[in-house]
Amino acid sequence: MHVDMDAFYASVEIRRRPELAGRPVVVGALGARGVVLSATHDVRAYGVRAGQPVGRARRLCPQAVYLPPDHDEYARVSDNVMAMLRSITPAVEPLSLDEAFLDLGGSLRRLGGDPVRVGEMIRARISDEQGITCSVGVAGTKFVAKLAGATVKPDGLRVVRDHEAVAFLHPLPVSRLWGVGERTEAALTRLGLHTVGDIAHTPRATLCRALGQAAGRTLHALAWGRDDRPVVPSEPERSMGHEETFPADVDDPEVVRRALLRLATRTGARLRAAGLAGRTVSVKVRFSDFTTLTRSKTLREATDVGREIYTTACALHAGLGLERARLRLVGVRMEHLVDGDRPRQMVLGERARGWAEVERAADAVRDRFGGQALAPASLLGGSSGRPPGTRG
Repeated sequence: MHVDMDAFYASVEIRRRPELAGRPVVVGALGARGVVLSATHDVRAYGVRAGQPVGRARRLCPQAVYLPPDHDEYARVSDNVMAMLRSITPAVEPLSLDEAFLDLGGSLRRLGGDPVRVGEMIRARISDEQGITCSVGVAGTKFVAKLAGATVKPDGLRVVRDHEAVAFLHPLPVSRLWGVGERTEAALTRLGLHTVGDIAHTPRATLCRALGQAAGRTLHALAWGRDDRPVVPSEPERSMGHEETFPADVDDPEVVRRALLRLATRTGARLRAAGLAGRTVSVKVRFSDFTTLTRSKTLREATDVGREIYTTACALHAGLGLERARLRLVGVRMEHLVDGDRPRQMVLGERARGWAEVERAADAVRDRFGGQALAPASLLGGSSGRPPGTRG
C-alpha cells in the first residue's frame, strides 16, 4: 500500500485557516530565491508545480494565496500520521513527510482480509484525526501501488490486482516509470517508445544498448510490473536539523545569529517530539560562491534544549572568524542521537528546573495553538540575536 497526503503543506495550512477552503493556495519561501513547496490541485491546472520559482508561480496564477512554510507544524502532523500508520502495521517505510509504503502481508488477516476496507479506514482516520486528505494505492508491488494512488488524486483509493497490473501499466506514458527523467524520455522517444507498453514489447537488449545495462533492465522489468523491492521499515534517525537559505546574501552577524536561533529552536522542538537528544552540534555555512564549511562540537551531555544548541552554534559560527563574509545559507544539525529520556547528570549548583522545562511548556502551547503560536522574543521582529527567553 502507498499512502500519499494530498498537497500536504497546503492542506495543513487550509486546516488551520478554514477561510482558505476552496481557494487556490501555494506554500513556499516567498523571497527572491523562494520555490514552491506545495500547491492545491486547482493551482496545478495553471502549470504551478513543486520546485518551481515562486515568482513564476505568481505569474502563472496571481489569484492564489501565497503562504510561507511552517516546517514545525508539518513535521508534527507528519509524525501523527506515521504513528497512526504504524498502528496498522509495523512495516511502514516513510518516503518523506507526506508519503509512505506499508506492507500489509502480515497484518491483512487481522485487519479483515480486505485491502479496500483497510485503505478506506486509513483515509477516514487521517481525515478525522488530522483534518487533511490522502490518496491510497494498493498493489502487489511498490511501483504499481504508487502509480495506482497517483491516478486517483486527490482523496481517492485504487486497488490494482496482480492480474490487472499489465493492463493498468501499458497505456501509461513512459514518463510514469521510475527513473525516466527528461533525458531518458528523450532517448526513448528517439526509439519511437511512447508508452509503457512500447517499452515492454521492446527487446531488453535494445533498451540496454540505448540506455545502459542497469537502466535498460530496470525499465523493462517495471514495464511488466516486476518490482521485487520490499518495504523497509525506517531506521532511527542518526541526525536531525534544519537549514535556511537567505532571500539575499547576508553579511550581518546579527542576522546570522537570529537565523541560528530559529534553526536551533526548531531542532530542539523536533528532538523533543521524537523523544531524542543529541551530543554533537554541527553548524553549516554556505558562501555566495557556494563554498560550504561545517564545524561541530561534542557536548559533555546530550541535549534537546534549543537554548543550549543555539549557544553552541553561535560559538561555532564565531570560531569561523568570518567577519563580514557574505553567506547564502546557514544550518544547524544535531548528531549522535540518543534516547531523550535518559537520566542527566546535574552540575553542582545547577537549578533543578531551567530551560528544558521552559521549552517543554512552549511545546505544549504550540501543540495546542499551532507551530507559530509561540517563539523567542528576539525573533518577533526585533534586531537582536540574543538567545531564547532574553528580552528582545
